[in-house]
Amino acid sequence: METIKIHDKSFQILIPETVIMERVKSLAETLNVIYEGKTLHIICVLNGSFIFTADLVRYLTMPMEIHFVRVSTYGNERVSSGSTREVWGLDSLNISQKSVLIAEDIIDTGFTLEFLRQKIDALRPESIETITFLFKPESFKGTKRPEYTGFNIPDDFVVGYGMDYAQMGRELRAIYQLYED
Repeated sequence: METIKIHDKSFQILIPETVIMERVKSLAETLNVIYEGKTLHIICVLNGSFIFTADLVRYLTMPMEIHFVRVSTYGNERVSSGSTREVWGLDSLNISQKSVLIAEDIIDTGFTLEFLRQKIDALRPESIETITFLFKPESFKGTKRPEYTGFNIPDDFVVGYGMDYAQMGRELRAIYQLYED
């Protein structure tokens, strides 16, 4: 089993690149049917979802606008603090009466997503849906699950494909999970 080291931790492969790309294409095909004939406003949640969003939009066929927001929750730690502090980038969005898709890298507790959905809902879009690359159903404590999910994963810490450990590992083409020797 391939393992890598980032800072002081070891990680082993969980989802290989080929499986990731097949799933992203499949998600895009679903969205192409659902949003056919509409202009989709995709809100990419930085930093983690930038790679997933970039790959996803290359397979989409509907007209779209891509927006970027940043939500402050993690800092350099491995686990969320449980409180969302701020969202940057929403003040410039004109999404009133538009179809909105929030693109997340990973949803665990769901607290960040709920905070973000409330902020976006205040801008009065026609609809809000969420797509997440990874979902941790065992950790989820929110009220609304994502409408579209790439992979359900166990409650393990992961890196790669945009996700990091203390700002390292985002460039990895696969998903790696924490590996305890």
